[in-house]
Amino acid sequence: MKLTILGCSGTYPGPNSACSSYLVESDGFRLVLDAGNGSMGELQRHCDLRDIDAVLLSHLHGDHCLDLVANSYARRYHPEGMPPKLPVYGPINTQERLCGAFEKWPDDSLADIYDFRTIRAGCLHVGPFRIDLTRVAHPVEAYGVRVAAEDRVLTYSGDTGACDRLVRLARDSDLFLCEASFLDDEDNPPDLHLTGREAGEHARRAGVDQLVLTHLVPWGNAARSEEEAAGAFDGNLTIATPGATFEV
Repeated sequence: MKLTILGCSGTYPGPNSACSSYLVESDGFRLVLDAGNGSMGELQRHCDLRDIDAVLLSHLHGDHCLDLVANSYARRYHPEGMPPKLPVYGPINTQERLCGAFEKWPDDSLADIYDFRTIRAGCLHVGPFRIDLTRVAHPVEAYGVRVAAEDRVLTYSGDTGACDRLVRLARDSDLFLCEASFLDDEDNPPDLHLTGREAGEHARRAGVDQLVLTHLVPWGNAARSEEEAAGAFDGNLTIATPGATFEV
């Protein structure tokens, strides 16, 4: 598998990054995990928007899904005509969430653009990928995502607070893409986001080979997040940056 970071900023786009979005490729199939604000711009550096094969949304907060609104315009109004419907896997009410971003619902409710498919905890197959989903600790329905292909495994935390289920999902992953929004010395609310230290602890407990920290908020301190994670995890550790690629 190949992982490309399209956006890694949490909550809103930062000066150097769009919000969360990640391109995962295997055997010519392109899967986009999350579609945060501004990420479709970075995606066009790597492929045509109409050439992605599926999208999976971990949850429906705007910084993880709302660029599918912009993407719908690219698909509907391209001068070469509309491509086939794009499968979009997401939590219940994904279609309603996206349609609600328009001044009025599109006449087709985006059903001519997207093939909406509701996800739940469990396993599904998308192209060459086996995908395992588990609910994680967040205020809305949210999933951690384990993607396997060709005996390689990538796990993506989505947005979550400290969560034993995420440790089990990430067990023995080749790469763990994990959010690290908070810093340790802050009065952080529970069941919302992880600190760098907590991300490192989850990675260590799961026995992963490589940890990539993401969802770093614009007001945060990426270097401190990395230091916190390194104090808990002594494996291969990297900070996500837009355009960075990883061979999994």
